[in-house]
Amino acid sequence: MMRFDLHTHTTYCDGKNTPEEMVRAALDKGLECIGFSGHGYAPYDTDCCMTPDGAAAYRAEIAALREKYAGRIRILCGVEQDYWSEASTAEYDYVIGSVHYVRKDGVMLCVDNTPGITRAAVDEHFGGDWYALCEAYFDTVGDVVRKTGCQIIGHFDLVSKFNEKERFFDEQDPRYVAAWRAALDRLLETGVPFEINTGAMSRGWRTAAYPGADMIAYIRDRGGKLLLSSDSHSDKTLCFGFEAYEHLGDCLIKNVEAII
Repeated sequence: MMRFDLHTHTTYCDGKNTPEEMVRAALDKGLECIGFSGHGYAPYDTDCCMTPDGAAAYRAEIAALREKYAGRIRILCGVEQDYWSEASTAEYDYVIGSVHYVRKDGVMLCVDNTPGITRAAVDEHFGGDWYALCEAYFDTVGDVVRKTGCQIIGHFDLVSKFNEKERFFDEQDPRYVAAWRAALDRLLETGVPFEINTGAMSRGWRTAAYPGADMIAYIRDRGGKLLLSSDSHSDKTLCFGFEAYEHLGDCLIKNVEAII
């Protein structure tokens, strides 16, 4: 299996390390390829995303690193594009399409910041109904390939980030299951692979990756493809927890050419 990690963040957005520090960590881990996926510009998410000027500098630095490390490691310049972003993705090698926000009552509601922020969004805009938030989230996710033109579907069930031990809602509830199945049915028709994202594991929010085990089984049973991604914001968490999912075998994408 080719060792690669295509979901990584740097100091150009909300990561802790420079691109070159990430490349050196990838070499130390024996990776054959590292892909950068800075958050594309989104005016409602400026604390986390790249600025337009920053995105240009990001692309230039990664191009320079690609030349500097040629023959040692393959370096790709991607972008993680939020569903609601209108920034161009034309200059990137690949796009990870993700949903970090739900739009309700004309307000952008983040599901990826803190438990308190998400709970306030549920109380203020969904009448305290967590399943209504989940339904709105998955309805948006089901359209992410069309909207972003992505080559990878990012953290499919991000809405459950803070729900370890079912803190806020029952993940076996029929409304929740119906919502994610409807989204998966739409996305599976596109043929775009889903990442198995270990980012919430490395940051201590979850003990398992996105998507959850039932969703992974649903994808596998219907011929969908998956790839391992760390969503790393640090040079210390590249490939975090990958070994726990390598048993999935044939449904895992084993080389970058199958994606890019």
